[in-house]
Amino acid sequence: MRLSVVVPTLNGRSELPATLSAIADHAPDAEVIVVNGPSADGTSGYLCGHETVDTFLELSDRNLNVARNAGIRAASGDAVAFLGQDTQIEAGWLRAVRAALGAGADAVTGPIHRQLGADVTTESLEETTLGDRTIRFFDGGNVVFDRAAIEALDGFDEYLRVDAARDLAHRLAAQDRSLTWKSGAAVLRTDPDPTAQADPIEADSKRRYRSRGYRLAKNYGLDWHSGLGLAGGLVRDGLRAGWAALRGEEKPSAWLGQGRDAMTAVIRGVQDGLAARYADRTLRRNPHGVSARYGRPVTRCEED
Repeated sequence: MRLSVVVPTLNGRSELPATLSAIADHAPDAEVIVVNGPSADGTSGYLCGHETVDTFLELSDRNLNVARNAGIRAASGDAVAFLGQDTQIEAGWLRAVRAALGAGADAVTGPIHRQLGADVTTESLEETTLGDRTIRFFDGGNVVFDRAAIEALDGFDEYLRVDAARDLAHRLAAQDRSLTWKSGAAVLRTDPDPTAQADPIEADSKRRYRSRGYRLAKNYGLDWHSGLGLAGGLVRDGLRAGWAALRGEEKPSAWLGQGRDAMTAVIRGVQDGLAARYADRTLRRNPHGVSARYGRPVTRCEED
């Protein structure tokens, strides 16, 4: 198995050294592709010519999924891994990945150990059932796909600014493809650098509501499963915000405004999701995938 590792980054200068060092230590033969958004912290200068990086691409788009898809197109391996810029693979990660893919898995993921000050927490597998479909979710910063599987899905949906990994999990299940959880495929994720420049797009809760509406409408249409999922999420969030207002932690007017914004975002997402469902009626459900990338400007590092 030839492995390609895609690391999307945006203002990750302080986090990338540990990430790349871990790849060099635990997967030294992997093809390493780093895709940089419009960073403003010296990331480009650090990466260009880095001994661990085989391919370094620069994009003008801040969308994480555009970076992931650019990495897929540049990858030459028969398996493609995606790691976060703040994510370090641990000893045994590669062995676990090889074992899972060798046994026929279409994708493999594992636990994320989070370094929170002096403590370490571990995330476990999350799954849910919609109708007769069981969806196993994964973190987009620690997942490996068989090449045939990620190509059949046409990569990530670039419409989405957030939660594209959850969308991909739904599409993976729709194609009856398997996601294997391996405890040995573990990574360590450190606290983000508080001085790093955050992407305001990622912090916009309205985009999350829009994403939720889009994902469910695109993958399931207007059936009761998607409606129940949307309604349940809105009710849960509304109850949490309402309780905060009752405790005096938030003004009632702010609570009502947030509810209005959430509903507007969900409706917009549903509209766009139905349009996407119509645009791609195949099981890949991805009209904004890798195959739509032709003609996009991508700059490759050129050393002096």
